[in-house]
Amino acid sequence: MIPFDFEYYKPPSVQMAVEWFQLLHKQGKHPMYYGGGTEIITWARTNSIHPGAVIDLKAIPECNVMEIRKDKLIIGACVTLSALSAANLFPLLSEAAQGAADQTARNKITFGGNLCGKIHYREAVLPLLLANSRIVIAGIQGVREVPIHQVFLQRLRLENGEFLVQTFTDRSYLSLPFVHYKKRQIGNVGYPLVTVAALKKDHRIHTSYSGVCSFPFRSVEIDRALNDSSIPLEARIEQAIDHLPAPLLQNAEGSALYRKFVLKQTMAEAVHALERR
Repeated sequence: MIPFDFEYYKPPSVQMAVEWFQLLHKQGKHPMYYGGGTEIITWARTNSIHPGAVIDLKAIPECNVMEIRKDKLIIGACVTLSALSAANLFPLLSEAAQGAADQTARNKITFGGNLCGKIHYREAVLPLLLANSRIVIAGIQGVREVPIHQVFLQRLRLENGEFLVQTFTDRSYLSLPFVHYKKRQIGNVGYPLVTVAALKKDHRIHTSYSGVCSFPFRSVEIDRALNDSSIPLEARIEQAIDHLPAPLLQNAEGSALYRKFVLKQTMAEAVHALERR
């Protein structure tokens, strides 16, 4: 149960959603956008957030699209992770989405919610980073389309009043050889120690990571090290580890030292698997 009252709005268009946000913001109601609402409920129950109004984006047609159009895969922010996995239009993304939470939760968690959420795993972004996807964002200045690497820097950098509408991914990435590993301490339950997504394009391996640091990331320097076939794989991995963008996580799932051990093993698995393809 959420321990406070708030107003609920469900606009039918992108423009109306933005206009309502601005109006509610001026009224001091600290509005929040949402698609599935799972994180809002979680944070509100712990009194971490106190929105006076919420704006439900699920009635906006552009936020519910999932199709290939003009050689681009378009995914709306309100598509659930379950629907994303079932459609399987981008197998690497489907696998990443399927690894997030359990089936019941995935029926509610939206693609946009996973990308924009506060929980630092946000694994659905990994394939988008690898595929150089583009992001469609709506705000008071209108609708803009930008490369994901311009706006996803540790998290999706949205201005106040902006929301994620869609993502575009070039069709050429959808059928590339890929691997996806999610390593947990025990079985298939709980948050991961390490998640690695990787694909092979133009004879080079490209990797992205979640659970390693306090944010998901892709690193050009790490990929450069892993693709340096002039030295043994063990040395490549050591060099790659040196280019981590932040300290290794140390939390209830595992120590930084153990996480490093698992990361090295997983990097080796990914490189071995994709070098053979």
